[in-house]
Amino acid sequence: QVQLVESGGGLVQAGGSLRLSCAASRRTVSNSVVGWFRQAPGKEREFVAGMTWGGLVINYPDSVKGRFTISRDIARNTVYLQMNNLKPEDTAVYYCGTSERFTTARASYNYWGQGTQVTVSS
Repeated sequence: QVQLVESGGGLVQAGGSLRLSCAASRRTVSNSVVGWFRQAPGKEREFVAGMTWGGLVINYPDSVKGRFTISRDIARNTVYLQMNNLKPEDTAVYYCGTSERFTTARASYNYWGQGTQVTVSS
């Protein structure tokens, strides 16, 4: 079992930046994925970024491409999500999850953190 803890959310103005952190209790194999998803009120949880512990990055969706960057610190068992040029439509609860598959499909992610709120004001 893997425990995940997200942090770094908050309130920011449009155009601002935030960096989210996802601390894992342990790493699994190098090709397991840590993914970031977000869920706005009344909407489905959607994929925004993911990468393997080995460093392979899943293609970003168009909604965040060029603005969000995922990275990891192996020594800290932590995956980061750097979010720049934030927009009001980025407002959501952001979750990290793990998967043994290189995929954007939410159903393939089994362990989840508790989420961190990101609010972007216009």
